[in-house]
Amino acid sequence: MDDRLRVFTGSASARLGVQVCETLEVVPAAYECRRFPDGEMQIEVQETVGGCDVFLLQSTSPPVEQNLMEFLLLADACRRSGARRLTAIIPYLGYARQDRRADRRSLGARVMANLIATAGFDRLMLVDAHSSAMEGFFDIPLDHLTAVPLLARAAAPAMHEHSVVVAPDLGAVKRAREYARLLRLPMAFVHKTRLSGENVEAHGVIGDVRNRAPLVIDDMLSTGATIEAASDALRAAGALEPITVAVTHALLAGRARDVLRKAPISRLIVSDTVTIEPPAVSQLEVTSIAPLVATAIRRAFRDESLSDLCVPA
Repeated sequence: MDDRLRVFTGSASARLGVQVCETLEVVPAAYECRRFPDGEMQIEVQETVGGCDVFLLQSTSPPVEQNLMEFLLLADACRRSGARRLTAIIPYLGYARQDRRADRRSLGARVMANLIATAGFDRLMLVDAHSSAMEGFFDIPLDHLTAVPLLARAAAPAMHEHSVVVAPDLGAVKRAREYARLLRLPMAFVHKTRLSGENVEAHGVIGDVRNRAPLVIDDMLSTGATIEAASDALRAAGALEPITVAVTHALLAGRARDVLRKAPISRLIVSDTVTIEPPAVSQLEVTSIAPLVATAIRRAFRDESLSDLCVPA
């Protein structure tokens, strides 16, 4: 690659960043993150970035505030050091689910967008953001990349003529349709109501799942409540067990590991947008998005189209 390319990787995406740089055949750009006794951070770039195209890779996964601040400070250091063009790559965007205002609640997705905008990025790349509505919160060009083809490819060997793709709620129907197209399978969806952050109620399944092996898909698995409710609904509708689950972002927060241990899940196929900490989950299969991110960086650096890497319109 051209020596004007610089790829910085934040601590939240360190493992992914190493793979991305290996694919690009570049050395990860170096910086130092100092922590002061009061908890504040200070970033010092240890590379020449003047006149360079700089790509910053960092998921704003838990702890969101800490990872976001590191990301913003790194961007500021690069900008003040003379970066010619600054591109943000955020594999997992925290607060993206807070994209609709209700009553007197805050609009977290908009606040995140405003904070990211302060860093002076020229371009932003997200991976399977919770809603396509996120694009409307940003004034800079946004490429909404998708890991669905990679995850569908990983799931394909276990699929057969009696498999069915299942969206666990209405919000995942568009994503399920893309899985169904790639795998050439029928689809169904679960009618779900979210009662709280950890409680979900399923009202039934729309579509034929009886005596079929379900592939339940979603953009993320947080507490596991949605997957738990979908499993119960599928069992009641006569679907075969165990089921396969494919999600882009495996947050595994709260009681998620307990839910997965009890649920009839044989395979949990996820990407590495979020670093999964121990304890291990026995069903877990990780598919790396490094090829996707590396291709996006290479094309963006060369001012080539990314349209075939993005979520279908």
